Amino acid sequence: MHLGPPVPLWSVCALLLVMAFKHFVADFVLQTKWIALGKEARQGWLLPLTVHVFCHAALTFAVAVAIAPRLWWLAGVDLIVHAVIDRGKSLMGHWGNWGVEDSAYWWLLGFDQFLHQATNIGLTAALLTL
Repeated sequence: MHLGPPVPLWSVCALLLVMAFKHFVADFVLQTKWIALGKEARQGWLLPLTVHVFCHAALTFAVAVAIAPRLWWLAGVDLIVHAVIDRGKSLMGHWGNWGVEDSAYWWLLGFDQFLHQATNIGLTAALLTL
């Protein structure tokens, strides 16, 4: 099975760090209180979640254009995957009625972040091999 051209390990590691930093910026630096609370709300969550995932997509677009401009569309993949993960986390949290005092809340938050980093690994692989 041929998976594409060989890529130096340092390139993979460097891009993984860029993508992890991109995630940090979009998920923590650019996420306002309105976004953070709004996307978790039982009602009125769509606009805050949309703004949030567009922040992720915009940064992924910038990375893609810098690395492999023909793969600009991966920003749309990131947007959709991020939205599904975040909305799934919110729905699961509502189902369990978990708050910050519950260990399940922290497990769910950790799994959410794990899924985002797994997405970053997939995006990195795509950017370096497609």
